[in-house]
Amino acid sequence: MKQREDAARGAQARDGLARVLAALADPASVDAFLDDLCTPAEIEALADRWSVVPLLAEGMSYRQIHDETGVSVTTVGRIARCLDAGAGGYRAALEHRDEHPAGLPTA
Repeated sequence: MKQREDAARGAQARDGLARVLAALADPASVDAFLDDLCTPAEIEALADRWSVVPLLAEGMSYRQIHDETGVSVTTVGRIARCLDAGAGGYRAALEHRDEHPAGLPTA
């Protein structure tokens, strides 16, 4: 990953990315944005990480998650640490998913 010399510009870029993701209205728009923004490998890595989160929340063991998803036990452990003591993003996403199981907010 590249190192930014200007931390403020990096924070501004990250804020802009978060805002545009939050502003996209439907899963198809987010998917199209991700296709344009990320490489196929980056999208696969993001999808793999997200697929682990609900399984951890259900209490599945790291080994079972690895066997089901193919995600390394080391990565599962990293995700578990973030789920337990991270910035709260995984928890917020889980809550949103539970509130809107189809992925679409109700009007």
